[in-house]
Amino acid sequence: MTSRKSFGSDNHAGAHDAVLRMISVSNDGDAHAYGDDPWTKRATSDLQSLFSARGVYFVFTGTAANILGLSLLLRPYEAVICAETAHLNTDECGAPERQLGNKLLTVAAPDGKLTPGLIAGRLTGRGDEHHAQPRVVAITQTTELGTCYTLDELRDLSSFCRAEGLRLYMDGARLANAAAHLGCDLADLATHVDVLSFGGTKNGAVGVEAVIVMADDLNARIPYQRKQQMQLASKMRFLAAQFAGLLEDGVWLRNARHANAMARRLADGVREIPGVEVRQAVEANAVFAAMDPRDIEPLQRQWGFYVWDDQEHVVRLMTAFNTSESDVDTFVASMREVALARV
Repeated sequence: MTSRKSFGSDNHAGAHDAVLRMISVSNDGDAHAYGDDPWTKRATSDLQSLFSARGVYFVFTGTAANILGLSLLLRPYEAVICAETAHLNTDECGAPERQLGNKLLTVAAPDGKLTPGLIAGRLTGRGDEHHAQPRVVAITQTTELGTCYTLDELRDLSSFCRAEGLRLYMDGARLANAAAHLGCDLADLATHVDVLSFGGTKNGAVGVEAVIVMADDLNARIPYQRKQQMQLASKMRFLAAQFAGLLEDGVWLRNARHANAMARRLADGVREIPGVEVRQAVEANAVFAAMDPRDIEPLQRQWGFYVWDDQEHVVRLMTAFNTSESDVDTFVASMREVALARV
């Protein structure tokens, strides 16, 4: 069965051949359970080296990674400061509140990025027993709006958080795209935070994320909290093998670079179409574009994508490791055809 490429999400993409091959190779014979296997040990060691991390722990989903990561940093009466657009706030069905019992303190961030000034505005009620106590700042790299924190911005956030007694968590579902955009090492991104996730699913894996522990004081407790949160896989080798496939010969970085390049190509194409306006900086694999509302439904009959903002008629277009130049050019031609047909 074949169909047109979906621009709805990088989650719509299949798995990279290197990942599927490594899963198949890891399926040969028996192996000890719960991570006591050579595949998990290899992938864990490789990721620890890439991040200069204290610990690496595999989980099934991005939501699980975020909950586990945050659980290392919070007591029940403490709160998390995050952007209004953060996945934690908009797309996890209240998981932080239900699973951890912690309040989210949201901040309006038009480009998806928090700043020390924005965070400072939520540091109210400290020391007041009637208020949830701000304790963690959660950022997303790249953000849900496709923008990317620079290394200087991360350094400033880290310095501010340390000065204010706050811990810093990074949702890295698309961290590979950030590294590709900035041209930096993963360790450069991780050194500024206490805990982060490293996404595999959106970058060619079948379904795996890694929780990366950077702070010295957190590593001892995470095995127990991962088990309590139902994320300790018995056949861990099949999660680890996915990262082994992505790490082999730098597949993870090539995938991210390609997805980013296709987003830039897509943005360049849609900018030339009458009535289309690109709304956010294109720094990863997302393009946010305002369209004439009359064009959205006809185009959605042909292609998969989501409306991000109904009032402003902004659509989100996502590229992935398997998006081709032909996919992009054909989509842009369809968008142009729909727009010109209306005129």
